[in-house]
Amino acid sequence: MKTLKFNKFLLLILGLVVLNSCVEDDDFDTPNTDIVEPVLDGDVIPISSVAGGLGQIHGGGIDYNNNEDFLFFNFDDSGIVQYMEGYVVSSDEAGNYFEEIILQDNPENPTVGIRVLIDVNPLFGRYDIGRKVYVKLNGLYAGISNGVLSLGTLDGNFIGKISAAAENEVIIRSAEITTMVPMLLEFSEFSNDKTNLLIELQDVQFNRNQATGPNPLSYASEPFDQFDGERILESCTSSSAVIFSTSTFADFKGLTLPFGRGSMTAILSKDFFGEVFNIVISTPEDINFDTQDRCDPDFLECTGASGGGTAFFEEDFENFGTYESEGWDNINISGTDTDWFISSFSGNFYSQISAFNSDNDDADVWLVTPPINMDNTTGEELSFDIQSNFDNGTNLSVWISTDYTGDPTTATWSILDVTIPVGPASTFGNFESVGPVNISCVDGTAVIGFFYEGSDPSATTRYHLDNVVVTGN
Repeated sequence: MKTLKFNKFLLLILGLVVLNSCVEDDDFDTPNTDIVEPVLDGDVIPISSVAGGLGQIHGGGIDYNNNEDFLFFNFDDSGIVQYMEGYVVSSDEAGNYFEEIILQDNPENPTVGIRVLIDVNPLFGRYDIGRKVYVKLNGLYAGISNGVLSLGTLDGNFIGKISAAAENEVIIRSAEITTMVPMLLEFSEFSNDKTNLLIELQDVQFNRNQATGPNPLSYASEPFDQFDGERILESCTSSSAVIFSTSTFADFKGLTLPFGRGSMTAILSKDFFGEVFNIVISTPEDINFDTQDRCDPDFLECTGASGGGTAFFEEDFENFGTYESEGWDNINISGTDTDWFISSFSGNFYSQISAFNSDNDDADVWLVTPPINMDNTTGEELSFDIQSNFDNGTNLSVWISTDYTGDPTTATWSILDVTIPVGPASTFGNFESVGPVNISCVDGTAVIGFFYEGSDPSATTRYHLDNVVVTGN
């Protein structure tokens, strides 16, 4: 009993001392949050070794269309521990990435990148851009998921996410953090082995049908945006385009697309199906459109009065013979086998074209109307219907010529200010009316040319053209 009382007395005195110290001493020390360089208990390999191991399974390099083979790091019985090192190039701070970290092998001039899936959100506070990390490979699987090299667990027949409980054991931060230098890349240089890399695109702009006019689109908050907002990013140095993808969960989804033109830093990726190259940013601050001087063409501008007339030229492609017999010209000027042709769905006939699966690097094809006499009318307008499908860039334009004699390459063409509808990237769109377009300043005999500039696989949008009408008074 005495011992118990004495112990209670000592505890009372000790408690008073501690309390007094806490009350009187307000000089608190800041906890040491510096990252200490880890001491790893195994070998460190580059991302290229992971990619090379997967390529050996496929027998001669990675097959990016194969999402069924996996490289399993099974060291359970050998005692081997192995780590993969890489540098973080993505950030989920703005919500455009979710439960994944994109790593590449070098801060500058990278050669390979990989997506690491982990069931944790958010991640940016621990894995900031430029941070070097080590990923413990034991028990993980590497494979192709959504068209890009990925690392994680095995979830059925897919690459799954590393569990939240295993995060600290599997992903280890280095004390090293460095400035990442994006790789300069042109659209024409996109390739599977450059996915998951931080790139810089120069002299680009968003499609004018999406970024200009009275109602420009947001990044990803339109009624038709489901999982991702897919917008068209165009190159001002070539006639090519790419899908710019934004998650509908991104914090900036409601912001309006920037109007101008300039550069951006992004990661080259693929769409959900692993079929089409996508551009993905971490934050809108990655976009630097420093000029409002867009690279849209100089359109024909007719300022005279137009409208209110009746149709004096029209074609709906119903009961249509051949292009030749109906007076239309269907001319591929690139010497390849892609052409316009008559197709139908649910009893509706239309002209169709796409370079998809054509294996044509160039598929430049004109569809030219029969001659249209513009001398007997005034206030002329052009209208037509377009259905844009499996859209990966606007590669249809509409022109007018008064000196066309059968060869599109020798005629003088003026491009018309038409808004070609942008359709969904992975399915069929709807027919939309285009125009009316004022062509009242054109005199004489004219032809309208629908010019498709395709290339497989980068410019393969499928178009259906219907109800071409010219009206006048």
